Amino acid sequence: MDTRVLIAGAGPTGLTLAIELARRDVAVRIVDKAETYFVGSRGDGLQPRTLEVFEDLGVLDAVLAAGMAPVPMKIHLGGEVVGERMMFDPVEPTPSKPYPTGWFLGQSQTEGILRDRLAEFGVRVELATALTGFEQDADGVTATLSTGETVRAGYLVGADGGKSFVRKALGIAFEGATDESIRMLLGDVRADGLDRNYGHWFATPESPMNGMMFSPLPGTPHFQFGAPLGEGELDAETALPAVQARLDALSGGTVKLSDLAWSTVWRPNVRLAARFRDGRVFLAGDAAHVHPPTGGQGLNTGIGDGYNLGWKLADGSPELLDSYEPERRANAARVLGISSELMRKYVDGDEDAHKRGEDTQQLDVTYRGGPLSPAGTGELRPGDRAPDAPLLDANGKRVRLFELFRGPHATELVFGDGPSEGYRILPAGSAPAPGALIDDGGHAYAAYEASDGRRVLIRPDGYVWSIA
Repeated sequence: MDTRVLIAGAGPTGLTLAIELARRDVAVRIVDKAETYFVGSRGDGLQPRTLEVFEDLGVLDAVLAAGMAPVPMKIHLGGEVVGERMMFDPVEPTPSKPYPTGWFLGQSQTEGILRDRLAEFGVRVELATALTGFEQDADGVTATLSTGETVRAGYLVGADGGKSFVRKALGIAFEGATDESIRMLLGDVRADGLDRNYGHWFATPESPMNGMMFSPLPGTPHFQFGAPLGEGELDAETALPAVQARLDALSGGTVKLSDLAWSTVWRPNVRLAARFRDGRVFLAGDAAHVHPPTGGQGLNTGIGDGYNLGWKLADGSPELLDSYEPERRANAARVLGISSELMRKYVDGDEDAHKRGEDTQQLDVTYRGGPLSPAGTGELRPGDRAPDAPLLDANGKRVRLFELFRGPHATELVFGDGPSEGYRILPAGSAPAPGALIDDGGHAYAAYEASDGRRVLIRPDGYVWSIA
């Protein structure tokens, strides 16, 4: 069998999964029905946990260089700037949370960085190649492609979006609702005269919460725009003249729009697949769950799916493969609730609808109580995200726990004296010892609630496997 895993869909979810497999030397192919790569912003908010995943995948530096930190939003009412507000309260990095604030980068640029990383492992996206059918048996999956090729693979992953061919072919219910009463106009456009160091909210003094938002897109001349549509606008025009007219009515005609890159009328389609797996076929990303854009959860949750599934497919053990659905489906259900609640705040005109808190950062994702997570006590338990911390090596050079975790392996930490095949960490202030690391400032011992002899096994995806 030449192909171990066939991935349908080359968005962020499929690309993350492909990198996870390729860096473990698993034979993977990734196909996409699109003729060309998507150009546009769509999911442009990268959450703190996704930045940690990107550090492990080796793409964080490129993402940080191409993107930008959250910017304040100027509030324009009736053509006058009346104030500013921040979507995120500024948060300083800590030893355990190195990236506490999200980052902004258009989805097509994120995908380009991931494709470049995948190519470093010799794997390229096969465009204009749709999955047209598949059958599975006890030993694998036989898939047919639109090119006429038949592929035999050990596993198939449908990362092929909300209209997933894979999910539909399996007959898996996509449970939830489409709310026909809510519509949003979304797209990317140039906006001459708008300060790119800010986001912008345009509205009238009479209706300050009903307006139009513009967010600068780093590395492009465009802004992403969004506007909730009224009940009488269910089929609103998406062409440039209509978008300009809408803004003029709110701004008094001070901003000239041009070069509309893409636009769409979006409606809340909030759904969760009844199952994320059928035998040797898995669902991930939007094929398994679709979210409102509020809170920036969809793309990030999909990346989390690919990151969770990759090491398990590479290993292939039934126990690990069986754990994918319970771990990720429970998380997707929780995240759908968060983004739906934020969507409701926008619709209701809630004054804090723009605010984002810790529940959208995905740092609190936990697999506690799941099939791979034995029961525990204390603040940190099996299934929780493994915190970062600074250490010193025998030469006094600083090294972070995340650097030790980086790569396709599991990692064992042993605190204090005792035999170890993993990394031995001595308390702050200890004398250097051959092969040991010293806790710099006591942060590792604090984060892992460690006493002498504590052993912590970290999964390849950066979650605590066991504590002894």
